[in-house]
Amino acid sequence: MRYLSWLFKIILFLLLLSFAVKNTETAVLRYYLGYEWQAPLVLILLVFFCAGAAVGVIASLSYIFRQRRKMLSLKRELRLKDQENSQTAHDV
Repeated sequence: MRYLSWLFKIILFLLLLSFAVKNTETAVLRYYLGYEWQAPLVLILLVFFCAGAAVGVIASLSYIFRQRRKMLSLKRELRLKDQENSQTAHDV
């Protein structure tokens, strides 16, 4: 299974490398007010892919932090209940 995974990764890398080599032509990205950016097409795609991934990570951070706070509060609650149960068991 490990070899199959490595083979898949190598094939994916070669496909992406060939895509990058075939798309080295300069592309023009035009903004408002006459601004434009000239760069190889593969670089423009890489920049926008990374920007999209960063936006996705940032968007999910609030959800992750909310889950961590909830887990900490539940752990505290569980510890308190365990302490209460151990105290009542000693009292009996």
